[in-house]
Amino acid sequence: MKASDILMPMGEQATQAYLGRGLHTFGVIDWLLAQTGPSDVVISTFSTSVEFLSAFYNLRKRGLVTSATLIADLKASKKTYRLDALMRSCFDRVCLAENHSKVVLVSGGAFFAAVHSSQNNTYGGRAECTLVTTDADVFRSLRRGVDKLIRNSLIINGR
Repeated sequence: MKASDILMPMGEQATQAYLGRGLHTFGVIDWLLAQTGPSDVVISTFSTSVEFLSAFYNLRKRGLVTSATLIADLKASKKTYRLDALMRSCFDRVCLAENHSKVVLVSGGAFFAAVHSSQNNTYGGRAECTLVTTDADVFRSLRRGVDKLIRNSLIINGR
């Protein structure tokens, strides 16, 4: 199922929520970038996967991602380490932190958007909850939290 089958364009509905199966974080990112145009992307997750990273790499190749930061969890670093080369090809900066949040921030394009999800950057068949908004206060609040995570992280790629 595509995000556009579930969510309305952000210009029509500035805040949207979905709880159910079939909406994956990558699909939301792809859907947002189709609306914003080339943008900076920050992704915070507990865990990621080859499938997610490969799809994100293709967004970069298409020119839709101008810069990208990934914050993954320290406890998941064994898995993260195995994905190191792929992560470095996708993200300008890769950080490890004590992190269980699942947030995506998209900025620099036509509008700013914040995504909060219960889903890691993996693909599964379970019901997940996703909130997408262009609310500036929500974006700024999440950005402050992400920036604090980055300051307190182990940066394994970039600055």
